[in-house]
Amino acid sequence: MYSAVIAATGLFTPSEAVSNEELVKAFNAYVTRFNAEHADEIATGKVEALQGSSVEFVEKASGIKSRYVMNKGGVIDSEVMRPIIPERPDDTLSVMAEMAVAAAKDAIARWGKPVSEIGAVLCAASNMQRAYPAMAIEVQNALGIDGFAFDMNVACSSATFGLKTAADFIATGSAKAVLMVNPEICSAHLNFCDRNSHFIFGDVATAVILERAEEAKGGWEILGTRLKTEFSNNIRNNFGFLNRAAPEGIGKVDKLFVQQGRKVFKDVVPMVSEMIVEHASDLGLTPQSLKRLWLHQANINMNDLIGRRVMGRDLTPEENVIILDEYANTSSAGSIIAFHKHSEDLAPGDTGLICSFGAGYSAGTVFVRKRA
Repeated sequence: MYSAVIAATGLFTPSEAVSNEELVKAFNAYVTRFNAEHADEIATGKVEALQGSSVEFVEKASGIKSRYVMNKGGVIDSEVMRPIIPERPDDTLSVMAEMAVAAAKDAIARWGKPVSEIGAVLCAASNMQRAYPAMAIEVQNALGIDGFAFDMNVACSSATFGLKTAADFIATGSAKAVLMVNPEICSAHLNFCDRNSHFIFGDVATAVILERAEEAKGGWEILGTRLKTEFSNNIRNNFGFLNRAAPEGIGKVDKLFVQQGRKVFKDVVPMVSEMIVEHASDLGLTPQSLKRLWLHQANINMNDLIGRRVMGRDLTPEENVIILDEYANTSSAGSIIAFHKHSEDLAPGDTGLICSFGAGYSAGTVFVRKRA
């Protein structure tokens, strides 16, 4: 059995960003038009009038101030309210693979070793743009990597589930090094006409290279990984290939992201807090020994409360990293962005936690220690 190390990470950030001010302006223009067009039905009670949004509401509810998107024009056009991403010919690199390859190249450059050392590629993300061929195989081909590749989806926990899977492949000798990528175009499954969620998501891609500890220089030793799932409908997306076979067609709102936010908060915070404390104890660690938490970036209030429950006190921004103010919720990529941007300053021997939680419910904990 071999020990696994996180050897390098990479990040691709789209060139276009949308501020809360821009998003709220587009949403409120849509609301005004909708209410005017349905004035008679609203007056008779057949249709409920839509309520406008505000920058203050968005930031208080989430802590989000902006987000990066693959297409800004469609998102802030009140008559479109979705990203416009044209289909590409089959003989060109698909948009999600292109994002993943960019993040992977960043990680490979930081790693400093040839791709011939990589034996497997995992594409772990909340949405895939097609059923097959696998995005991971397309990324593998674009990078010239031998071995095997496959996709996996556990919603917002896809990256931590991918980290464990990659670490297990290394532990059993299936691969000396594994590339895991997390391309997320979350703007494409978001209902920008929904006041309670129109601000939540952003687009990004991350990449992580794991390799055998004895062959790694520096990096982060993986002390332990743990996964947990409990079924819940409180976060759901019903889009799928069977939609075209349904009598009502594919135009229903529930084919996009929907959630019961308050129920999710109430259920997930204690589940994740207890999981972190129990896993730390089983590894012989105390929560107080953790120098940093890189939690899933969905909601600042959730992250603050989880940190408080785990540590028994309020955490500083250095201890509980928040990047969602700039990136918003990027699903599986959020905790990896936080780790990528805020880990180099820690000292050898420092211990931290990469943690995810989301639809399923699914949760993952990955305890790591910096190597010299």
